[in-house]
Amino acid sequence: MNFGKFLSDRLGRIFAFFLCAALAALFLSATGTQPGILLLLLPALLMVFILIQLSDFFRQRSRLSELENILNGLDQKYLFAECAPPAGEIYERRLFELFRRAGRAMTGAVSDAQASQREYREYVERWVHEVKTPLTAARLIGQSLNGETRRRLIGELDQLQAHVERALFYARAESPERDCLLRQTKLDAIVFEAIENHRTLLLQSGIRIETKGLEIPVYTDEKWAVFLLGQLLQNAVRYRGESPVIVLSARSLGNEAQLLVQDNGIGIPSHELPRIFDRGFTGSNGRARGGSTGMGLYLCKKLAGFLELGLSLCSEEGKGTAVTLTFPARETTSCQQAEPSRAGQEL
Repeated sequence: MNFGKFLSDRLGRIFAFFLCAALAALFLSATGTQPGILLLLLPALLMVFILIQLSDFFRQRSRLSELENILNGLDQKYLFAECAPPAGEIYERRLFELFRRAGRAMTGAVSDAQASQREYREYVERWVHEVKTPLTAARLIGQSLNGETRRRLIGELDQLQAHVERALFYARAESPERDCLLRQTKLDAIVFEAIENHRTLLLQSGIRIETKGLEIPVYTDEKWAVFLLGQLLQNAVRYRGESPVIVLSARSLGNEAQLLVQDNGIGIPSHELPRIFDRGFTGSNGRARGGSTGMGLYLCKKLAGFLELGLSLCSEEGKGTAVTLTFPARETTSCQQAEPSRAGQEL
């Protein structure tokens, strides 16, 4: 708060003072008071008024500075009213009491919302684990069938399994730190596990997979990274073109490693690119082909942010899409010998 704003806030009081001073001078002059006395009295009153205003200004500025320092030092700033020192004036005491009541109401509402969210997340996790049992049983039944029926049934069960896993990861994405283990792992292990998890889908869709230069150590949570990469593979399958190919290549950038996931699918219209990571956004391709939830890339962006991975996407309609994942790598950790390259592997 500066002095100019302080005075602008008290313009009414200043106007009232000068009006009263003028009326008092007129009254005293009319009652025969000597002009010399008026010349001494009015400046004295003005000086007292100025001193009072200056005192109020410095007192309020000191109080605001104290409160601002307290607020800046709080991690949970909604507790400010509870931590503020006692007020001197009755108006300020009453005002802070109203703030405290509002803060308690907000804290209660937030606690109730967090409890409800926690219960929902726990329910989803239990449901996912329970539904995996009939899925496994259905998969075993499907193995006993022959021919095209078996292939189609296993494919549909894989898709159902992918949706179930997405629901589980979405529930856990609200607090991923509860199920996160950051450690050094090999990028090729992450890629090949994600490919293996979606092998049936890739085979049925006629996708050819090529891998290049994946023997690079990265520092991340392997399970979350496999899920994230799986979402990218599913998107590439869903929006594939003719003679579909997915190329996964990597390069080392000192303390970082970049994984490029590139396909030759139908691509994304340029005007939709700014919204592709929005929750629930399906785009024209998703609406045209059906079955899109708009959650895959949203989850990827959210998990990438938690894992501190760089995630960028570029696409050209009719030519394909390329997604770049940037992983951190620990310089001081010695890496084990990487497995032989499987570049050009076909499923």
